Amino acid sequence: MTLIDTHSDTLFTGYRLGGLTLPNRVVMAPMTRVRAAADGLATPSMATYYAQRSTAGLIVSEGVQPSLIGQSNPGTPGLYTDEQVASWRPVTAAVHANGGRIFAQIMHGGRVSHPDTTGLVPVGPSAVPAVGEVFTPTGPQAAPMPRALETAEVPEHAQSYASAARRAVDAGFDGVELHGANGYLISQFLSSNANLRTDRYGGSVANRVRFAVEAVEATIDAVGAARTGIRLSPGGTFWGVEEKDVPELYAVLLGELARLEPAYVHLEATVEDEILVALRRAWPGTLVMNPVLPMGDRRAERPDADRWLGLGADLISFGRAFIANPDLVERLRAGLPLAAEDAATYFQGGDAGYVTYPAYQHAG
Repeated sequence: MTLIDTHSDTLFTGYRLGGLTLPNRVVMAPMTRVRAAADGLATPSMATYYAQRSTAGLIVSEGVQPSLIGQSNPGTPGLYTDEQVASWRPVTAAVHANGGRIFAQIMHGGRVSHPDTTGLVPVGPSAVPAVGEVFTPTGPQAAPMPRALETAEVPEHAQSYASAARRAVDAGFDGVELHGANGYLISQFLSSNANLRTDRYGGSVANRVRFAVEAVEATIDAVGAARTGIRLSPGGTFWGVEEKDVPELYAVLLGELARLEPAYVHLEATVEDEILVALRRAWPGTLVMNPVLPMGDRRAERPDADRWLGLGADLISFGRAFIANPDLVERLRAGLPLAAEDAATYFQGGDAGYVTYPAYQHAG
């Protein structure tokens, strides 16, 4: 792979991503919306929600757990049972019928979970609890102490991403994105304070990246490199994770990933631009850039996208801007105002604030 010069490209030019031809470079970022039915099933409303936003060059779904123990929040969907696969097929079919493309984000919560949600003690690289309160069926509760995975157990959790990826393709998804960001399991292994292991998965940078690399490698073996991406949050501190030596850690990780040639790396703006630009130069493949801090004080807009295209990103992901603007691509293209979303409906369930936002209403 060679570094692609995107300096003269715009947000609305096409792009070849693996086996897909994207009509534009706008990516709908993964966002938890906790609207799944019981047993982690996708719903008709989810089909409507994603189909409404199918003019995005690529949609990345909300985080989907690859196993029951991988579930972080109540109300999130899964991809580990036949029933879950069947429930996703109308969702992917609706997106494709509207001309869209959709990847499933595979998200193993690791220590960011609770027995009241799953009936299981959460697992992590070490017996170190997350910082903060986690969501449970009865409301927020203090993050519990996770059980440290035995060395022999770690590979099965890496393989869980691959198993979910096979099911995702069976469900009609065009590919998968491994959630390696925001303090969840892959991020916990990368961390220097959540990962206190002394075996082959902890300590040195080379050991701390091993779980991420094994998860990507297993997924590529399962569904192919063209269908596999990964999202990362360099230096992010979500759920109390810390990372020492961020430039070295991610240079080593990207070097290992480059050998595997996944479809893309998806970076969040969680560290200084100087480091992100250096990582762009170090990464020889497609880069998706989330140009503002996730859950920060503002949402991404057109100038953020254009800036990062100029800095070498290939695709730009938008999160909150897609919530109230199902026609975000057209609004960005035409310079139309963006509607504001209602934060109270992010996670409350139901169709309000989910599938009820209209496309831009032209006067006359």
